[in-house]
Amino acid sequence: MKLNLMQRSVNLFKSRLIKNSFWGIAANGLQSVLVSLFFVIVARKYTTGEFAFFLIANTIYQFLAAFSTLGLGQWFTRELVDVPDKQQLVSRFVKIQLYSGCFFYVCSIAIAFLLYHDALLQSLIVLLGVNIIFDNIIYAIKSLNIAEFNQNKTFIILIIDSVLKFAIGCLLFLFPISIMVLSVLLIGVRFITLNFFLAVGSSKTISMRSLWNYRLAGSEVKKIVFANWPFIIIGSVSIAYWRISNIIISKTLPLADVAHFEISFRVFAMAQILPLIVSMSVFPALVQQFKTGSLDDFRNYYKKVFNYYLLFGLFAYTFIYSFADTLIPWAFGNNYNATGAYTKEMFLTILIFPTALLQANVLVSMNLERADMWFNVISLVLNIVFCFTGFLIDKSLTTVNLAIFFSFLIFHICQDVLLLRKGMVTMGHVLKFYLLTGFLAGSYVLLSFKFSPIVLFTGYWLLLALAFVKIPAASLGSRWGGNAPSLTLRQSETRK
Repeated sequence: MKLNLMQRSVNLFKSRLIKNSFWGIAANGLQSVLVSLFFVIVARKYTTGEFAFFLIANTIYQFLAAFSTLGLGQWFTRELVDVPDKQQLVSRFVKIQLYSGCFFYVCSIAIAFLLYHDALLQSLIVLLGVNIIFDNIIYAIKSLNIAEFNQNKTFIILIIDSVLKFAIGCLLFLFPISIMVLSVLLIGVRFITLNFFLAVGSSKTISMRSLWNYRLAGSEVKKIVFANWPFIIIGSVSIAYWRISNIIISKTLPLADVAHFEISFRVFAMAQILPLIVSMSVFPALVQQFKTGSLDDFRNYYKKVFNYYLLFGLFAYTFIYSFADTLIPWAFGNNYNATGAYTKEMFLTILIFPTALLQANVLVSMNLERADMWFNVISLVLNIVFCFTGFLIDKSLTTVNLAIFFSFLIFHICQDVLLLRKGMVTMGHVLKFYLLTGFLAGSYVLLSFKFSPIVLFTGYWLLLALAFVKIPAASLGSRWGGNAPSLTLRQSETRK
């Protein structure tokens, strides 16, 4: 048994997926820790009102930044595989990002004065909105590195960015800095990061001079954007999905709830790191398998990765359910004793987030991005509808968290239905995913009334580890409903 487990572990770490993802997991883990520490310091050093204003301004910036990229990263990754003139494609992509960033920065200024009336909050939104322009160029270079499997460059630079942000946070222990000055310093850090990306991250294929000299016609921009508009929805909704909730909270609930939600989301974002970074390697592999490999290999690869994503979601949920009430007040201070309960509510979504992310990548790799786009739109609309409908019964942060969970659940079900129709999965696979996830998470919650958090968490995962040894995750796909029917001829033609 031990030899069997060791052999599987060795084979796993020899795989291309793990090699390409290792840098991302390690670097983004460190980056997330440093950024989270920065927010911990800010939460402790400023009043709840100032902290909430900073979070609202940051939310507006991130919300618009999500749309400003036009969601073209996945399109760029897919196009770079086949296009003969890569340099021209890169220049075109970066210039589009630059134009779009400038446009959405103007939008951020308009939103600052239309939605909010506090002068400090308006100034913070205008200041932090400058980052939209910088982020768009960085996004283009990051997409280039993903397409060329050079993520290590991206992650090294992002670590430097996080270290600089953390250093600014540490200055608060030495000097009293106003929230406005803090925002200016953060913009300076982002500008330094941009220059690192231009000098190092882009393999010197991109510079400000080359961007200035490249002529991009308005008709060309219009053609690219209109031809790939589903990517705008796909790429932006995933971030707007969370940011819109924060905006709703800022307009309907107390400022303290803005802080509770953002702290919960920061913890959730840390949990997202592993599936998001692994997906950076999974997506190009899925594209390559679908274009050049057999359909059975494509399906089997998806099923194998699916089971690891499922286990991770369960692990993250059980950890937070056991320890959030202790860890969050310890990190952020006694002003946030109630945040642990809200974090546990938000982490219901982590049970289905990793597998939904994988299935979205599968749909895009199968050239079904338009369907994925509509699923994202439906989910976002339902999130807003569920939220405001729930407010009629209970106007609280719990309602917001439950609206997120149920809208995301419907998003996952929509994916399942389409994959079932395309022959990628069986009904047995779909039903057993929900039943098994519900049973394992529900039983953990019930057992928490009988056992202490440490005893329960340790014992629970020891038992699951033993089950994992007995039933390898790679073989779960065949046990979860047998083999899916072969893809039809119409589906195979979609590959061409």
